[in-house]
This record gives sequence, structure tokens and C-alpha cells, in this order.
Amino acid sequence: MASRDSIMKKPKDARGALRRLLSYVGDYRWIILIVLICSIGGDLLALMGPKYAGSAIKEAAAGVGKVNFDAVFFYARRMAVCYAASSLVTIAINVLMMNVSKGISRKMRKDVFDKLTRLPVGFFDRNQAGDIISRVSYDIDVISTCIATDVVQIMTSVVTVLGSLTMMIIISPLMSLMVLVTIPVSVCYTMWMRKRTQPRFKKRSMSYGAMNGFVEEMFSGQKTIQAYAFEDKVCGNFEQVNGNAAYAYYDAEYYASTIGPTNNCINNVSLGLIAMLGSILFMGGRVGLDGISSFILYSRKFSGPINEIANIINELFSALSASERVFALLDQEEEVADVENAVVLKDLEGNVEASHVYFGYEPGKTIIHDFSMKADAGKLIAIVGPTGAGKTTIINLLMRFYDVDEGSIMVEGEDIRGYTRESLRDAYAMVLQDTWVFEGTIFDNIAYGKEGATMEEVVAAAKAAHIHPFIMRLPDGYQTVITEDGGNISKGQKQLLTIARAMLYDCKMLILDEATSNVDTSTERRIQKAMRELMAGKTCFVIAHRLSTIQHADNILVVDHGDVVEQGTHDRLMAAKGFYYKLYHAQFE
Repeated sequence: MASRDSIMKKPKDARGALRRLLSYVGDYRWIILIVLICSIGGDLLALMGPKYAGSAIKEAAAGVGKVNFDAVFFYARRMAVCYAASSLVTIAINVLMMNVSKGISRKMRKDVFDKLTRLPVGFFDRNQAGDIISRVSYDIDVISTCIATDVVQIMTSVVTVLGSLTMMIIISPLMSLMVLVTIPVSVCYTMWMRKRTQPRFKKRSMSYGAMNGFVEEMFSGQKTIQAYAFEDKVCGNFEQVNGNAAYAYYDAEYYASTIGPTNNCINNVSLGLIAMLGSILFMGGRVGLDGISSFILYSRKFSGPINEIANIINELFSALSASERVFALLDQEEEVADVENAVVLKDLEGNVEASHVYFGYEPGKTIIHDFSMKADAGKLIAIVGPTGAGKTTIINLLMRFYDVDEGSIMVEGEDIRGYTRESLRDAYAMVLQDTWVFEGTIFDNIAYGKEGATMEEVVAAAKAAHIHPFIMRLPDGYQTVITEDGGNISKGQKQLLTIARAMLYDCKMLILDEATSNVDTSTERRIQKAMRELMAGKTCFVIAHRLSTIQHADNILVVDHGDVVEQGTHDRLMAAKGFYYKLYHAQFE
């Protein structure tokens, strides 16, 4: 379970989060102004109710045979009209605020999503997908609910408290002192609880994010879990994560739930004091029965909003904690901006060169050491080596997902940092081992990288990737809709779709990260031959684990522990009987 120290961790900048929330509300300032005016009007109508109630009681207390029922019903009707009108105004306010909440949550989600598209790859490497999703969905929902309901309650409560206090002072300043005595006690208690409650709600949000991340991770590997009969272990791990989330929820709600009842107890003490003092004043003739009746109703109206504020204070704390998490994401450092006067990469032939490159994902931990290579236009460069050797890191550097620490990578003789990122990445087509398809038609998935692609072009790419026969067997051919992440087709078929997508993409350079790992050997050979024909004139970088697939490469980079230990053609490397020779024979043995 979560430790006490972790739960008590204070928010970094709750006031800053509140100011930023108000900046979102500012777009709806005119609606908020209308809501405020309506709130004042509705509360004033509600405040007239106790006044009319007291007048009706005064008439009814005249004694048997002296009651003016016309007057009683007159005041009763006015009281009913005031309360009904106040309720209608409140409904209108709630509708307006729900629209404000909807607009704010929509804009906030758009800002977060836009921010995610601008964040570097490293952010997603460091953070769980479930935690990111939790911020986009759960945390913003908490903020939206707070704006839609709690803000309205606070506005109406302020007007009600001030109005009720004014009416109580008018009726009896002395009895009003009994109410005012309990206010500092209630306020001090609420402020003391705020310091204890707010950190707990932040911990609750973090725990839910961790739980979402765990669930997302486990569901994505469900087949592997079942294959290894690891269900009991996973359930045990989830029980711990779920327990942490449940404890964080309980701990926050436990403290928050004591605020309302405690304030209610304080207010009941105040009501008892009012009753005693009112009785004394009534016997002394200093206040009438109507005054006492109205005063008690106003005192309940006065204490009611204070209780409501205390009850929703936990939701406000939760919203502030959630907003801190959302704004922390919005404050993440984006990809380093293009250098001033960065140029668009044009007239590309495909010449790439790396010179004495050093790189590490963390400061002081270099994993690529003095990496150099040259890829002439139209050549096929294979990158091989054991797991963790740095193959994928080299691709990340070529695409500028990360910038080198030392040295340079050049395209057409110019450092890639002098080009705009967009134009550099547009120059590459990429097929990864971890395939990605989206919910949509087969046609849309293949044509994803080329706007305005025709059916003829899509069919030609599919035929080259040997996926056309499979597509034609589907109920609607190229218009068949595949589910999210391609759940209704096999991994191999998804990989062929992404290969067809890359073939269709009009580019000069191509990156393949074990792109044929999920297809059978016969299909793989046909695809390799087709790709050689279609990639004519393109510079290709291929990460390969099966060395049999890259024997025809123009140059093979053999990487080990971040160093290019050998490079050359397959025949040359085999003749050298070095590291590549050992890898090759180890694989085929």
C-alpha cells in the first residue's frame, strides 16, 4: 500500500493551477457574467421565502378566531412563487454551466492532444501509456465536473450566505452574534483539513494513472500471459496495484468526508445557541415569533451553503490535483525547435553520412560511441548486431527523434539539424516490427502516407507487398473496415499492409525494422525481391535479425555495444571471419 510519506506529498503549485484553470474559463466570461447575474437573482428570490414564511406564521399565530387566512394564503403563495422561480433560474444556470464545462473540457483535451503530438519520442519512452490516457480522460473529467457543478454551488452559496447574514442582522443583531461566533471555528477547521486533504487527492490521481498503465500493459500482452500460465501472478500484481489505488481513494475520501459532518455539528451548536437566545428575547418582547421563525430559516440557509462548500471542498481539491497533472503534461518540454533559418530538404537524392557520432539517452551514459558510416544514394544499408547493440538507436538518430550529443549526421552533405524536422522525416518511409494500423478501411490504411492516392496506386502497392489476394477475399475488398489496431486480421497481414503503405509513399529513403518478421519464408523471399525492384533509386536502412535476409545488401553495419565493429558486404565480412562471421554461424547452427 501507499506509504504515508508518499500520500502527504504536497502539490507543487496549486495556486498556479487555479490561475491557469481560470484562463480557460476566461473564454466564457460573458456566459459566466450572465450566470452570476442569474445566480444573484435566483438567490434573492430564494431569500424572500423565509421572509414570507415568517409573515405567514405571524398571521397564523394571531389566535383562534383571529387568523386572517387570506393573508396567510397570500404570503404562502408569494413564498411558493419565489421558490419556484428560484428553482427555474437554478436549472437555467446549470444548463449554461454544463455548456461551459463541455467547451472547456473540449479545449483542454485538444490542447493536451496537440501537445502530445509535439512531444519528443523520449517522453513516451519514459511514461506509461495508461498514465497519459488517465490525464486525458479521467483528470479532465474531474476538472469538467468541478466546473459544471461546484463552481455554480460556490457562486450561489456566496450570495446566499451574504444575503442570509444581512437578513439575520436586520431581524436581530444579537442573535446574529451566535452565528458569527461559529464561523471562525468552521473556517479554521476547513483550512486545516485542506492542507491534509489536497495532497491525498493528488496521490489518488497518480494511483489511478499507475493502475491504468498496468491494465493497459497487461491487456496488450494477454496472449503471452496465458501462454505462460501467468494469470495468477498477474492477478496478484494487479491486486497490489488496485489495492494502492483503493487505499489512496479511501484515504482521500476518508479525510474529505469528515469536513461536512464536522461543520454540520458546528452549525447545529450555533442553532442551539440561537434557540436559547431567541427564547429569552421573545419572552422579553424584543423579537416576535415571526422574527424567530424567519431567523431560524435564514440561519439554516446561512449554514447550508457553508456545509455545501465543505462537502464540495474535496472535489475542488481533487480538481486542483487533476489540473496539476494535466498542466504538468502541457508544460513538458517539446522537441527542440528547428534552428533559425532551417531549410526545407529539397532535391533529395538519398546520400546519408554519419561522422563520429556519440549519443546517450541520459547524460553521462553514452551508448553510441564514435559511430561513422556512409550511405550513397540508392544503396541498401543493413544494420545487424545482438539485442541492445544500438541498432534502433541509430534509426532514431537518422530520423531526428533524438539529436546527437557529439558528431554529426548529414544528408546531401548538410547537417540534418540545419533542415526542418518535417521535411527530413518526410524524406523517409518507415516499416517497423511493431506494426500500426487504425480503425478504417483497408484502402485508407494503405493510402495513409500519400494524400490523394488513387485506387490503382493502392492496388499496385498491395500487389507488390503480396497482400492483394488476401484483400480480394475479404467481404468488401479494399473497402473492408478493420478494427482498432487490426484486431480482426493477423500480425503477418498487418505487417504486409504497412509494407504496402511504405511502398506507396513517395520518398527517397526507406527504413525497415525487421519488416518481414511476421511472414513466412516463401512470402518473405517474394517481398524481398519485389522491394528491391520498387526501392530502386532509394537509400534503404534495414535492421535485420535474420541475417539470411540481408546477404544482398550493399553495405552491412555490424553493431555491438554502440560501436560499428565491422562493415562491408556479406561476402567480405564472411571472408574476414570476424564478429559478423560468428553471428552468422551462431544463427544458422
